[in-house]
Amino acid sequence: MVDQPTPEVGKQPGNARDELTAVSRAHGGGESLVTVIIALVANGAIAIAKTVAAVLTGSASMVAESAHSYADTGNEIFLLIAEKRGKRPPDENHPRGHGREAYVWAMFAAVGLFVAGAVLSIWHGVTALFADHHEGTDYLINWIVLAVAFVFEGISFAQATRQAHRLGRTFGLRPIAFALRTSDPILRAVFFEDLAALLGLLLAAAGVGLHELTGNAVWDALGSIAVGLLLGCVALILLVRNHDFLVGETVPKELWDEVLLRLLEHDEVEKVTYLHLEYVGPMSFFLVAAVDLVGDERETELALRLRHLERDLEEHEPVTDAVLTLSTRDEEGLRLPDGFGQVSQR
Repeated sequence: MVDQPTPEVGKQPGNARDELTAVSRAHGGGESLVTVIIALVANGAIAIAKTVAAVLTGSASMVAESAHSYADTGNEIFLLIAEKRGKRPPDENHPRGHGREAYVWAMFAAVGLFVAGAVLSIWHGVTALFADHHEGTDYLINWIVLAVAFVFEGISFAQATRQAHRLGRTFGLRPIAFALRTSDPILRAVFFEDLAALLGLLLAAAGVGLHELTGNAVWDALGSIAVGLLLGCVALILLVRNHDFLVGETVPKELWDEVLLRLLEHDEVEKVTYLHLEYVGPMSFFLVAAVDLVGDERETELALRLRHLERDLEEHEPVTDAVLTLSTRDEEGLRLPDGFGQVSQR
């Protein structure tokens, strides 16, 4: 799973600076914050409506959907915290910033979705299978609430999809693929939670509809279990992806090539013999490289040039911290794939 996806087949890589700028813009401008706020408002309103419907009708599917919406509402609060704390600037104790904290809070949200959404929905569905059923036969309230919920969830999902589509199009990926691969845990969480919400509403509607058609409440209970299983799958996906970035996932080969190209394009660089990139937060990474600088100057002058090159790399938001060292003349330089970029191989 990666943040910077593989370019489209036949698509020639662009200038390295353009690609890195695209990565920077992907997490800039506060668009993820807008996406979370829209989801929070929508899920809060939906949770209240579903609760009213569940109390009035006793529908197991509506109880499951209520738990789902309350879980999503709580998760958006975790994501707001992740958005704020993950963007705090570097300090003495955190020289590479606090970006990884966003994954911690996003993982809390995923655990909440699993426990408050998946486990409770499955548990309620199983207990409903063996309970005495006294629901009324008027399901109009359920249908109204499900329809309204679908509209609100659709609005929230549309915002997340627009963001994923805009960013994914830059790299030749569909929204769902970009949301799965991106290093932005907030966009990924909102996208998949809203997608699960829409699918969950369809499952709940199927349970309610079959109950109404057959008069058998088992279908309603099965709808609740199906919603819980869906939420469990989504929660596990989010947990795994946040874990990947917390333990230090390296960047994909495509992004590695872009950064190498940018280094080789620099007037100060003769060759690059080592390059390591590691995510330290959403859309940001730590860079370590060994380079051979142009010319043959004294050690003190070379050190100053290295520091200048580090600062130049760090001016681009994705590079949170750059550490450069000198390579020896006999080390073989790293090479880009054939046809990648316009820089000549030194």
